[in-house]
Amino acid sequence: MENHQKISILFVCTGNICRSPTAEGVMRRRLTMDGLGDRVVVASAGTHGYHVGEAPDIRAVEAARYRGVDLSALRARRVDADDFERYDMVLAMDRDHLDFLRRLAPPALRDRVQLFLDYAPDHKGHDVPDPYYGAEDQFDLVLDLIEAAADGLLDEVHRRLGLRAA
Repeated sequence: MENHQKISILFVCTGNICRSPTAEGVMRRRLTMDGLGDRVVVASAGTHGYHVGEAPDIRAVEAARYRGVDLSALRARRVDADDFERYDMVLAMDRDHLDFLRRLAPPALRDRVQLFLDYAPDHKGHDVPDPYYGAEDQFDLVLDLIEAAADGLLDEVHRRLGLRAA
C-alpha cells in the first residue's frame, strides 16, 4: 500500500525577506529534485511585520539565483498562531525566533518548533546569522548554512514519510 502522507514545514526569521525565504526556496528545490514536491509543503514567515507583502531582499534573491534557487515569487508575511496548526514543523532561524515561536505556540504544539540548524550536524545549536546589515558575502554564508541544514532536514522528511534516507 502506498503512503500518501504529507508534511508541512514553515521557516521563520525576523522580517521574512532574507533567511526564511532562502530556506523555503532551497528546501523546495531539494524536495522537487528528490521527487517529493507534491508530498511536502514549504513556506516561510517572519516574527515581525516590517516587510509584509514585499519580495525577498535583492541580495538574497541574487545569491540564491547563483545557486539555482528562485526566490522571485515569494512575498513576506508574518507568522500567526494558526501556523502551528497548519505546519508540522516550524523551524526558527535563530534562538530569539525559537523563543518567540515557543511563546506564541499553543502548549500542545510547542514541540513542532525547532531550531533549523539543528538539522546541520556541524552547526547544531547555532543561529543562522542575519545578513541584512552585513556585506554581500554574508548571504553566501547564510546559503552555506541553510544548504547544510536542508540536507539533514531532507533526511528527516524521508524518515517521517517512511522512505529510505537519502
